[in-house]
Amino acid sequence: MENNSKKYRIAIQGGFGAFHEIAARHYFETENIEIVPRETFRDLFKSLKSRQADYGIMAIENSVAGSILPNYTLIMESGKKIIGEIFLRIKQNLVALPGQHINEIREVYSHPMAILQCQPYFENYPHIKLIESNDTALSAQKIRVEELQGIGAIASDVAAEKYDLEILAGSIETNKLNYTRFLILSDNGDLLSSPENNKTSIFFSVSHKAGSLSKILSILSYYEMNLTKIQSMPIVGKEWQYHFYVDMLYEDEELYRQSLNAIRPFTGVLGILGEYKKGKRIL
Repeated sequence: MENNSKKYRIAIQGGFGAFHEIAARHYFETENIEIVPRETFRDLFKSLKSRQADYGIMAIENSVAGSILPNYTLIMESGKKIIGEIFLRIKQNLVALPGQHINEIREVYSHPMAILQCQPYFENYPHIKLIESNDTALSAQKIRVEELQGIGAIASDVAAEKYDLEILAGSIETNKLNYTRFLILSDNGDLLSSPENNKTSIFFSVSHKAGSLSKILSILSYYEMNLTKIQSMPIVGKEWQYHFYVDMLYEDEELYRQSLNAIRPFTGVLGILGEYKKGKRIL
């Protein structure tokens, strides 16, 4: 995309101040964008389908808490394409209305992934109950809107500033190399033919033949595909059958195309979720 006067609408999961918004603003830093908040990931895809948004940005995995498994299925079923990725350093904070002490906090709300990233911190505060919510920023917003005393949220410093909350404890994530990988999604799959592309996300099911998965992985290795992730997901309604989602880096596009043709006979289904440039890390 080139910088111009057009405003791009970017659908995110969560509210203003969410890590999705932070990642979106980094990825589209040279563009004029409008953030379109959506409560759930499924709502995000609905916005793309209805053309209420030009692009979507969606968390897919965290270096501490692991993969968000249902999101793989959402991408596959939607037909939307991955056109990019970005890795965002996640700094989690305990936030609450100003003037309170951590000993006065009874409950802390946040997204399940955020809670997983911070759980060891709260072992020192057994009086605090951790409660899952849909989003980090929306949890912070709720505290401000309803003026909730004794209630905290795990959220970004951007959310704390936006909703005028006090950071009672900063950077409470367990691992200080805590990154979340976000995927950028497009309804029409533009940018897929960019000469800068060097990464792909594919999915496949294996045929009912002994050693099919092993053969597929060996073929990809032979064609010098660098597998950066492999994730299995059960196929609903088909007992003990799985889809495999694979991320690969490649240097030679022709070898990449040949590798797909070579593994096709060993797959029941083979599809490309996206071809894009390897994402940068944002500290």
